Amino acid sequence: MYFIIFFIVLLLLAVPLGRYIASVFSGQQPLFMRWLRPVERIIYRLCGIDEGEEMTWKQYAGSFCILTLFGIAFLFILERIQGGLPFNPQHLGAVRWDTALNTAISFATNTNWQSYGGETTMAYFTQMLGLTTPNFVSAAAGIASCIAFLRGFMRKSCSTIGNFWVDVTRSILYILLPLSIICSVVLVSQGVVQTFRGYPRVQTMEGESQVIAVGPAASQVAIKQLGSNGGGFFNANSSHPFENPTPFSGFVELLAILLIPAAMPFAFGALTNRRRAGWVFFCSMALLFCVGFLIAASAEHRGNPLFTGAGIAGNANMEGKEVRFGVTESVLWGQATTVTSNGSVNAMHDSFLPGTSIPLIFNMAIGEVIFGGVGVGLIGIFFYAILTMFLCGLMIGRTPELLGKKLEPLEMVMAVIALIGPCVFLLIMIAVGVASPLGLASRGNLGPHGFTEIVYACASAMGNNGSAFAGLSANTIFYNLLTGFGMLAGRFLTILPALFIAGSLARKRTFPTSSATFPVENPLFIVILCGVIVIVGALTFFPVLVIGPFLEHLQLMSGIMF
Repeated sequence: MYFIIFFIVLLLLAVPLGRYIASVFSGQQPLFMRWLRPVERIIYRLCGIDEGEEMTWKQYAGSFCILTLFGIAFLFILERIQGGLPFNPQHLGAVRWDTALNTAISFATNTNWQSYGGETTMAYFTQMLGLTTPNFVSAAAGIASCIAFLRGFMRKSCSTIGNFWVDVTRSILYILLPLSIICSVVLVSQGVVQTFRGYPRVQTMEGESQVIAVGPAASQVAIKQLGSNGGGFFNANSSHPFENPTPFSGFVELLAILLIPAAMPFAFGALTNRRRAGWVFFCSMALLFCVGFLIAASAEHRGNPLFTGAGIAGNANMEGKEVRFGVTESVLWGQATTVTSNGSVNAMHDSFLPGTSIPLIFNMAIGEVIFGGVGVGLIGIFFYAILTMFLCGLMIGRTPELLGKKLEPLEMVMAVIALIGPCVFLLIMIAVGVASPLGLASRGNLGPHGFTEIVYACASAMGNNGSAFAGLSANTIFYNLLTGFGMLAGRFLTILPALFIAGSLARKRTFPTSSATFPVENPLFIVILCGVIVIVGALTFFPVLVIGPFLEHLQLMSGIMF
């Protein structure tokens, strides 16, 4: 029932939000938001941006790269000098160089992978300026890239795909900032902390002295969820009572994770005037999401086979979960955070049963196209749609088309690079982690569970996800550099091919739909698209899953634990 209510609320909010996003980027902002238009113009004037100037795909991609690299450099420097900056009541010193580099790459690429404890590593100033700012900017860059990609289908005989800086500004000003303010107020009302005071020292019931970590958390929690970022203000992330104190705050944060990604298909439908196609992509994502959730929830509710075999039947697996959330919400959160590039957790994934780990790893390994990150998820499922139309074109003997645009070898090559490239890099990362003594030394467990810890960390980094399995000691030079490389590869191998395809399609003319065109606005396309996604993911990662969670499940059934 919780899942059904959640999904109904998500759909009721995603549809109008998608139409609102379309209005923002079509230059027809709703009346209730037009008061921000003068603010937008002032930003352009201060930054020297010509609102009417359009960019080619190369200029757009170059601007994206510049913003990302500048964000990495800025955050790295800020972390290294935070000891001398204000708003540091705990007098935290400089962040270690490899941790600082990993964190800078992580937040600039919308990953927010954290190998450190936030309350013991980052000062308030670093949290607010260094971490919250990239939460907005990296998410806005993802939305902007998606809009540019869609313009490739919308335009004909055109060499430009928009202005990157205008798209980023509108993403922040009209979408991310208003939603974050609303979400922050709701979270503060539920008890999420928002203060600049130092950590108070209290006396426990046992008479001992304890330091309680606090800080300006609510403002960061709101954008970390809405922007598919996921970095926790506290080390325990969204299982921490100061970051997620009540079942209602959990519902709001869970809703925020999926809200914008779920709205993007409807934004696509409104922008291209193909609303049925928008519903097709949403339904494809929703179908895969529901199947993954049911598999994971079934495994967790069955419980540990060692316990059920001992006569304790019917006990769900509560290990690593907060009692105020329970099994269903913890699994739903795990599914939501791995299908998007969010990475926040309200339960320890290391304590999930092997049957639950399989869909979570699969969600990240296929490129997080089931809703996905803000903007980037829709781009990812379009790559699979291009591959699907190519296969369908081979079956019916026609040049593949998608939304009226002919798909030629260049588009196919770029789509395959975007789909297969991250998979190849992910498998290489896993091999390096398993083959290196430094990689093996960080495992919290031996056997297939320890292998799964390494696989999960690599998949999280390459998928720009950021969630942690919580059993791997990743704050080492080896893993900080390995995952940092993966985060960069995952970000650029997705967005740069998408911008190339956008530029290529924008130059083409649009062909009218004919009787020979394979339709994309019917249930058959949903089935074929989902089938292609599952088959490609299974063929690529089946061996990895077999020697990881599958083997662990069989050994668990035999009474072997690690």
